[in-house]
Amino acid sequence: RDSALVRGLIVSSIRAALASKGMVSNTDMGRATVSNFRPMPQPAASHGGFAERQAAFDMNMPLSAPVDEAPLTEDYPLGAARAQFHDNYIVAQTKTGIVLVDQHAAHERLVYERLKRERSGQGIATQPLLVPQVVELDAIDVERLAGAQELLAQSGLVLEAFGDGAVLLREVPTALGSADVAGIIKDIADELAELGDTTAVDERINHVLATMACHNSVRSGRKLKPDEMNALLREMEATLRSGQCNHGRPTWARFSLAEID
Repeated sequence: RDSALVRGLIVSSIRAALASKGMVSNTDMGRATVSNFRPMPQPAASHGGFAERQAAFDMNMPLSAPVDEAPLTEDYPLGAARAQFHDNYIVAQTKTGIVLVDQHAAHERLVYERLKRERSGQGIATQPLLVPQVVELDAIDVERLAGAQELLAQSGLVLEAFGDGAVLLREVPTALGSADVAGIIKDIADELAELGDTTAVDERINHVLATMACHNSVRSGRKLKPDEMNALLREMEATLRSGQCNHGRPTWARFSLAEID
């Protein structure tokens, strides 16, 4: 008799159940990783002298961003950052093991959730551009973006057609900072083409927000300072759904001391 009420109850119940698991990691990943460890082949014995062997022991091969071993004064779910390697992965120490975090995937989710919170509150905070930016595009993309002006405005992007081959961008979400706006606009045009006009407005807006978040997230290959790594961990702990990136992949994995041992 009231299908909208039933649907709303189901959706809200599922959303609440997923939100309650926001800080749960897939432990199967840790178990699978540990089970795949294999003995490393032993190098051939060296016949060098004592001084040569001593030099080998003294070699200092630090990770890309070593962090001082500060005591764990608080029991943070994601621990305290200890190092960054390959300029993309953070190693954090917890009281029961270690946590491995993909900094790009995690920050992408954080930016996305921030934009969604702003939209559901007072609206996405925007920053007017001092000089409107001209973004050159194919004529069909210009037409597609111009037709979605209202939807894009709800996403924090205020633009208008600028002739047949460009759009004029006047405002961008404050959360984007110094992101590559031209690249964002081009990707959003592609996104709108894939979604089509039959997709629900909310879903189209969320896709736009996810595209912007991906562009503005901490990129792979960026070295982070210890306080930046810890700030990322703390924000992840305070953000719902931070355990998965915008594409559904895990952003972190936990390895217990028992597994490591």
